Amino acid sequence: MDYTIRIGGQAGQGLQTIGAVLGKLFARSGFHVFTHQDYMSRIRGGHNYYQLRLADHPISSSRSLVDILVALDKTTVAGHRGELAPGGIIIYDSGTIKEKYEGESFLDVPARKIAMDTAGNRLMENTVAVGAILGMLGLGLEALDKLLEETFLRKGREIVDQNVAAARAGSDYARENCGQCAFTVPASASGDGPAARRLLLDGTNAVGLGALMAGCRFYSAYPMTPSTGVLTFMAAQGKKHSLVVEQAEDEIAAINMALGASFAGVRAMTGTAGGGFALMVEGVSLAGMTETPVVIYVGQRPAPATGLPTRTEQGDLLYVLHAAHGEFPRVIMAPGTPEQAFYLTGKAFDLAEKYQVPAFIISDQYLADTEWTLDGLDPSRIEYHDYRLRAADLDKLDDYKRHAFTGTGVSPLAEPGASRHLVVTDSDEHDEDGHLIEDADTRNRMVEKRLLKKMPLIREEISPPLLYGEEGARTVICGWGSTYGVMREAVDVIGGAGSIAMLHFSEVYPFPGTSKFDYLRLLGRAKRTICIENNATSQFAQLMRAETGFEFSDRVNKFDGRPYLLDELLEKLQALEKSPA
Repeated sequence: MDYTIRIGGQAGQGLQTIGAVLGKLFARSGFHVFTHQDYMSRIRGGHNYYQLRLADHPISSSRSLVDILVALDKTTVAGHRGELAPGGIIIYDSGTIKEKYEGESFLDVPARKIAMDTAGNRLMENTVAVGAILGMLGLGLEALDKLLEETFLRKGREIVDQNVAAARAGSDYARENCGQCAFTVPASASGDGPAARRLLLDGTNAVGLGALMAGCRFYSAYPMTPSTGVLTFMAAQGKKHSLVVEQAEDEIAAINMALGASFAGVRAMTGTAGGGFALMVEGVSLAGMTETPVVIYVGQRPAPATGLPTRTEQGDLLYVLHAAHGEFPRVIMAPGTPEQAFYLTGKAFDLAEKYQVPAFIISDQYLADTEWTLDGLDPSRIEYHDYRLRAADLDKLDDYKRHAFTGTGVSPLAEPGASRHLVVTDSDEHDEDGHLIEDADTRNRMVEKRLLKKMPLIREEISPPLLYGEEGARTVICGWGSTYGVMREAVDVIGGAGSIAMLHFSEVYPFPGTSKFDYLRLLGRAKRTICIENNATSQFAQLMRAETGFEFSDRVNKFDGRPYLLDELLEKLQALEKSPA
C-alpha cells in the first residue's frame, strides 16, 4: 500500500491545515508518512500545494503521480490533472470553484454545503474534506474524532461536536458516491494502541529539539525563510526551558547577540538564510578570532539576491565553508533527515563548545518543511559536557589566561564575573591574556593554536559518510544534506545484488577522513560514481575533489527551486545506466 495525496489551492484556503491533520492521523495509525510543500512567497493567493504520501512500509521521498488530488480551485485541476495516477481521483466542490467536471476521475463533494447543513459554519468545509478523504480510503473516524477534540476542546464542546459531525458527513458522502474509488488501506499499519503511533517530525522542529536537548539557552534571529520556523519553535519553548529568545533588528545584531550570550557563559545559537548570513560573516570572523563557541543555522534557498524565497536549493555549501575573512576552524553539519537534524544539532553544540569554534547546521527549504515518520528519538544520545570553567573551578586557579597556549590549542573558557579572575578577549590579534598585540611571534603562535592544532582534532570527531547498499556495488550515488531520502529510495527501487549503493555525507567539514571507513576505496572500485545535488555547479563534487582528489564520473543537478521527486531521479539514473560509463 502506497498512496499519494496532493491538496492544491491558493494561500489562505486552508490546504496546509488539511494536509497537517491527515499527516497526524496517518502517523497515529502507525502508517509511514512523508510530506512536502510547494508554495509561493505570497501571504494570500498564488498556487500552492501540500503533498502527503502514506504507506505500510518505510518511505523517505515524494512521488510524481497522485492518487487523490484535492482541488480547492480550478488552477489545481488544470495544473495537476495530468499527474493523476491510474485509478486516481480528483475531489473538488463545484459549488465553491464554480465549475463542474465530468468523468470517472472526478468526485464532486459539496463540502461547503455539507458544512453549513451539519455545523452551520462554512469554516468547517476543510473538516468535511478531511472526512471525505478518509471515506475514500475506507478508514474510520475514531482517530480523527480524538484529534478534533484535542484541537478544539479549549473552544468548547459545541465546536468539537460540530467538527466531528462535519467530518462524519464528509466521510459518509464519499463512501456513498465514490463508487470508482479502489483504494485499500488497513485500519492501522501496526495494530491498535500507543504502540502503533509514530512520531511525525519536520526538519525545522528537529533542529529546535536538538538545540534544546544540547542545552541551548539563548537564541537570536531575524525572520527569514526558511529559518523562521526555528525562531518560532524556540520562542514557543522559551518559558518551559528557561530559554531567552530575541528577535533582533537584523542579522548583524542577531549573531553579535549570540556571541555576547556565549561569551557571558551560556550555549547560544542564531539562524538565518543565505541573504541574512551575508550580514553575519563579520560576526563569524569575530567568533573565529575570539574563539567564542556559537551554533549557526543556515537554511538554503535559491539565490542570488532574494531569489526564490520559498523554494529549495543546495547552493550555499561553499559559501558557508568560505564565508568570513581570515583562516580559522569551523564545523559544518548537513543533515538529510529530521532524525539526523536532531542528533547533529546536538553534536554541533558539543563540538562548538569543546573546540571553541563556530559550528553550522546547513539545511534547506525542503528539509525544513518535509515531515517524516519516526519510531522515536533518544535524547540520551545527545551528549552534554560543560567545557567551561565555572566559579568553583576558577577559585582553584592562581592565574587565568583566556587564550593560553596548550597542546591541543583549546584554552580554558571561563564564565565572566564568576571569580576574581579577569575574563577578557579582543577582536584584534591578542596574547594569552586576551590583550591586543602586534608582534610576529605571538601572531604565529596564535594561528597555530587556533587553527593548525585544533583542525586535526576536530577532523577525528567527524563521522564518515553513511553507506546504504553493498560495498561492491557497480554504481555508487553520492550526495549530502536533503538528498538523503530520495537517493535511499532510489537504491531500494533499482535494487539488484551489487548493482547500486548510496554514500551520504551529513558531516561535511572538516571533510571526513578515511581511517574509520575508506569510502574512497569503495568509490574507486565502482564502475560508475554519480554525485546528486540540488545546485547548478556540483558544489559538493568540487569540495570532494579539493579535499581528496576524487572526481565523480557523472553528475546529476537540479536547480529549478524544486526538490528531486523519486520518479524523476529514477528516470535520470536509468538514463545514465544506458550511457557508456
